[in-house]
Amino acid sequence: MSHTDAPAAAASGARATDKFRHKEVRADTPPERLSAIINDTLQGLFEVIRRHKITYAEYDAVKAWLIKVGEDGEWPLWLDVFVEHEVEEVSTAHRQGSKGSIEGPYYVPGAPELPARARMPMRPDEKGTPLLWKGQVTSVEGTPLGGAQVELWHADDDGYYSQFAEGMGIPEWNLRGTIVTDEEGRFEIQTMQPAPYAIPMDGATGQMTVAAGWSPFRPAHLHVKVSAPGHEQLTAQLYFRGGEYTDDDIASAVKPELLLDPQPRTDGGAGKEVTYGFVLDPVA
Repeated sequence: MSHTDAPAAAASGARATDKFRHKEVRADTPPERLSAIINDTLQGLFEVIRRHKITYAEYDAVKAWLIKVGEDGEWPLWLDVFVEHEVEEVSTAHRQGSKGSIEGPYYVPGAPELPARARMPMRPDEKGTPLLWKGQVTSVEGTPLGGAQVELWHADDDGYYSQFAEGMGIPEWNLRGTIVTDEEGRFEIQTMQPAPYAIPMDGATGQMTVAAGWSPFRPAHLHVKVSAPGHEQLTAQLYFRGGEYTDDDIASAVKPELLLDPQPRTDGGAGKEVTYGFVLDPVA
């Protein structure tokens, strides 16, 4: 696929921003805490300015770039790529169950509900390597969590997400589904192994990445949100051991506990097979 065929960053960014605008956002942060956070953020910024002796030309360039991030609708992308991993680490430090990771900007609620043994919604000619994923959802005490929901979404073999690749002809819910575990908390999902991809490069986020000389790539990954009544929702990304960019992820979101180890299918089918389950913490 040529670069000119790819959807523009502005269109993808606008879609991500629109999705976020419909998300219920309520932090209830008291004024004293908010004041402390803002002051510490500013003091950190002032320290960077002093340490690097920022010039007015650089200051104006930053202002112009900040305006462009907004015009491109890329604040969800930029924040999720460069900031979210730290928020996730702090917010989940108390957990004893499975490790999580960032959500990223491409989550869409309401994906079609599927049974415990399911095939992900996909095109008849979906490209890529078939992937069979088996797992179980349990509590930290080891109790199987029947009826748990495993929301799964991921990019296709070209690195594009449905609903965020305008003009690519990808069906609305392609490679997006909500799998409900059986009474033993088990699930078995047939999907396609996703590809690594570069974050959008023709917008403000890509402009910054190129200017800094950084790699823009994310390793291939599966996104999940796992939930069950009485338990904390787990958001994670699962990566592939030995895959490209797992040691150089632009989003700094890879953790050793999140690496899958694909093996030949035990049922003789085409493609690969992985086994990976989730342990959910109780709601405090």
